[in-house]
Amino acid sequence: MNVALYGDAGKRWAMTERGHAGLIRTADTLAIGPSFAAWEGDTLVVEIDEVTVPIPSRLKGRVRFHPAVLTGASFALDAAGDHRWFPVAPFGRIEVDFERPGLTWKGAGYLDSNRGEAPLSRDFARWDWSRAATRDGAAVLYDVERRDGTDLALALAIGRDGAVSHFEPPPRTALPSTGWRIARGTRTETGAPASVAATLEDTPFYARSLVSHRLKGEDVRSVHESLSLDRFASPVVQMMLPFKMPRRKR
Repeated sequence: MNVALYGDAGKRWAMTERGHAGLIRTADTLAIGPSFAAWEGDTLVVEIDEVTVPIPSRLKGRVRFHPAVLTGASFALDAAGDHRWFPVAPFGRIEVDFERPGLTWKGAGYLDSNRGEAPLSRDFARWDWSRAATRDGAAVLYDVERRDGTDLALALAIGRDGAVSHFEPPPRTALPSTGWRIARGTRTETGAPASVAATLEDTPFYARSLVSHRLKGEDVRSVHESLSLDRFASPVVQMMLPFKMPRRKR
């Protein structure tokens, strides 16, 4: 269960890999160690009980996500269809109540999911993904560089009724590389610059950022992710992973 908190008090991160004995899955529940996510009617409830790294501290609390709409859509990211992405709920309300640290707030939420039949590093070299709230709903960009030499460029507009439609991707533009020299890029309309408003995560193979750009005639701020599978697959990064993602049997 990956949990990341950002705020004035600093960043907190937890992601403990657990063995098969620590996993329980049913039609409406997924438990990973002491944390779990479960549907209660139309609300997704996430109970979090984790320990942060690299400095151990407790993350304990509850997140309730109320989707405004469910799309039912899915998209293949590779030619064989071994990897699929699901924009489950493009927007909704979120309620966060943490005991440790003591944090409570309400705001906007988003839910998506990836499913794969093979390791990502086998089929992809890298990708950039972003999601922005818009006047009419949400906009998602997915730029994928595949191992077979082909690329995928998804530009999706998701309406408040859950309808998903494609729009012509605007030109691609480079963003500044991260401190770990991870390349970042996005798309923005001609004449509208794109910029990094904040870098939330900067790791040897992954970056999470806030990006300002222009889509469909609207200035937006996106949550943006860049992933380098070449970096991820390198032996040096593989040796470093347990320090960021400790491993437990349960």
